[in-house]
Amino acid sequence: MSTIFLDISRLVFRLYKGLLPTGIDRVGLAYIERYGSRARAVLSGRGFSTFLTERDSQHAFDLLLSSIRSRSALRKIVVRACTNQLRSQNGGRGILLHTSHNGMEYPRYYGTMTKRDIRSVFMVHDLIPMTHAEYCRPGIDEAHRRRIHTVLQRADGLIVNSTATLDELATEANRAGLPLPPGVVAHLAPGNALHAPGERPIEAPYFVMLGTIEPRKNHWFMLHVWRRLVERLGAAAPKLVVIGNRGWECENAVDMLERCSGLQGAVIEESGCSDERLAAWFHHAQALLFPSFVEGFGMPIIEALAMGTPVIASDLPVFREIAGDTPDFLDPLDGPGWLSRIEAYARPNSHERAAQLAKIEAFRTPTWQEHFSCVDRFLDTLHSINQPAAFPDILRRV
Repeated sequence: MSTIFLDISRLVFRLYKGLLPTGIDRVGLAYIERYGSRARAVLSGRGFSTFLTERDSQHAFDLLLSSIRSRSALRKIVVRACTNQLRSQNGGRGILLHTSHNGMEYPRYYGTMTKRDIRSVFMVHDLIPMTHAEYCRPGIDEAHRRRIHTVLQRADGLIVNSTATLDELATEANRAGLPLPPGVVAHLAPGNALHAPGERPIEAPYFVMLGTIEPRKNHWFMLHVWRRLVERLGAAAPKLVVIGNRGWECENAVDMLERCSGLQGAVIEESGCSDERLAAWFHHAQALLFPSFVEGFGMPIIEALAMGTPVIASDLPVFREIAGDTPDFLDPLDGPGWLSRIEAYARPNSHERAAQLAKIEAFRTPTWQEHFSCVDRFLDTLHSINQPAAFPDILRRV
């Protein structure tokens, strides 16, 4: 296989800022674990890119995968990479794997790779800012449209996380009159390594929500459901554990968390949660609640099921694609339905919860080995064809 180049710009930025990895970051880390031993690292910004030496690439990969975060060591690597870029145009011939959306809107980035005989393969996680702009920061819809249109026009290949994402991508390509590059649908595996259950975090029965607090995750709705639970059950109401940082356009949810007296003591907000702590919350939860309005994949569902934790989720096509009929599905605005299902799962010896636990025993968790087997087959095909124009307009799926 050709030399692999991994764009680690987003991961480096977030490590330097001391931010914990999101789902997209965990995908990037999985690619480092798979390809890092024989890959070169790329740093980019506003379409300009530089290649790390083999030695600095390995050092950067080790830093990103380590639990010990050294900002000073990372800074030195970045400075050397920028210095090397001024001296020579090093790096060339191979395949670039870019697993985040950051920077994919700059044509000069693709042009640089083409000049160095590097095929550019990008992962598309979702089109949510375009299809559901109301859940995102103002202006991000046009920014994401530029990203997607540029990647459709310029990329040599695509990796998409679900058939649902592929379908939306194909729809947008057709609407905009743009080509759909060849690619592969490769489902993601759990991004959080499986840890021992650990001690139960709290004695009371509880449910977990995992994800950045933002409108499309539907926290505001679930907090209203919890207020009703407290009104009905009082001190016997189960707890809700909200794991994730506060994001954007989430003032209503924050108001509920900070100012709703009925939720004080009933809702536990935890940001900056370590992987070990997250595993403990998951293992002992009555269920993961995932009432999102829209998702490109839904990694927390896979992680919960892999740990044997039941899931109650929105009835979205992508969730049925990745989890079959294992979770309990509800409309994301069905307040009475969520209220009833949560009460049922909170009961001791819950029949409803036991029924899902039985289904979980038959659930087969997707693995990174399966993901990369699919990606490697696609990359072999990409490498075997001399001219990008000759690529068949076929997308392999898993």
